[in-house]
Amino acid sequence: MSRPDADQLLLPDAEADVRPSPQSVAARRALLAHPVVLLVGIVLASVNMRAALASVSPLVSEISQSFGLSSTASSLVTSVPVLFLGLGALVGPWLARRFGSEPVLLFALLLLAGGILVRVVHSTAALYGGGVLVGTAIALLNVLMPGLIKRDFPDKAASMTSVYTGAMIAGATVVAACSVPLEKAFGGSWEASLAVWSLLAVLAAVAWLPQVLIARGRTGHEVRSAAPAGSGEGKSVWRSALAWQVTLFMGLQSLWSYVLIAWMPTIFTDHGMSRSTAGVIFAFNNLIQVAGAFGVPLLAGRMRNQRPLIVLVTSLVAAGYAGLMIAPVSGAWLWAAVLGVGQGGAVGLALTLIVLRSGDARTAARLSGMAQTVGYLLAAAGPLAAGAVHQATGGWTVPIALVLGVCATALAVGLFAARDRTV
Repeated sequence: MSRPDADQLLLPDAEADVRPSPQSVAARRALLAHPVVLLVGIVLASVNMRAALASVSPLVSEISQSFGLSSTASSLVTSVPVLFLGLGALVGPWLARRFGSEPVLLFALLLLAGGILVRVVHSTAALYGGGVLVGTAIALLNVLMPGLIKRDFPDKAASMTSVYTGAMIAGATVVAACSVPLEKAFGGSWEASLAVWSLLAVLAAVAWLPQVLIARGRTGHEVRSAAPAGSGEGKSVWRSALAWQVTLFMGLQSLWSYVLIAWMPTIFTDHGMSRSTAGVIFAFNNLIQVAGAFGVPLLAGRMRNQRPLIVLVTSLVAAGYAGLMIAPVSGAWLWAAVLGVGQGGAVGLALTLIVLRSGDARTAARLSGMAQTVGYLLAAAGPLAAGAVHQATGGWTVPIALVLGVCATALAVGLFAARDRTV
């Protein structure tokens, strides 16, 4: 079986089973006649795809003190949104097919802004409820953005992927670096620091509104398309061992990343580092992920099997976590860099494996949905488990040792997923 075309499959489309009508095609051409408006909307929406998650981590200790939360309860502040990243991925494709990507994406940005504001209401129910809204909104953005780029920029999918992933990482980096300084600027109010980022989501929604108006003729004109012969219609990725191996690698690498998103600044501050410095190092970790996220997929596409890259990224992450256990403060910048390259490389490799292990476009879309749903549900357990073990043991040695076990499991699963086979 021939290998899938990378540009065609790298971005699974939430509207893959929809065939546009003439009215839809005309509306899409009108949209593409305003490329600057479209590009600004994509960049601003992408900036929001991690910002609301990254803004919380440097402030977890203040949020916990404000509500009197235990470590386990504190971990839910970051675990709940991740859980709904998986659950939201289930409904995103259906909403896109029913209403069109543009209106649903606008709704997701408004939902994100609302969730951020709900989260800062001084109530534990609102804190967690806002997390539900934030996670659901980001899940919709995760599902819709790649497919929208593939649909509207079919000949520039790779370069536009770089734009949107770069904007996503840049947003997380800036927000992580600014959270603590903003808290101090607002007189010690973590609520105000978090609430500021709702404006970023509102700005993106305003930028997206013209695209919704231009594309409004699309809604209701699409019809479900018949599957072409040999497209993989009827195959169930859920019954494929290879699909499960790819999915588990996606989930395990997401788990170790979300443990860091939830707890990295706290690990540093618990060992005596100032909150401001911890926030800056956390931001640096987010920024350095760009290197791995861009470099590893390029290498993966040139290899028949990706086992050396599986070994590389899991080893880097394991080394970084081991450093956090042995010398968390004195080697903080080094561990943040090593982890960043490993994290970025792992997520880039996980997404590329979806492409390379799929025999056709429909299988790629289904495998992507499976990997996102199961992967994020698995990842949601990471911050919660790390917080519970930290509370039980009073330190970070055991939680980090458990994550090292996750790295070993990811290595074993990844070596199977990296074989030159297709689902």
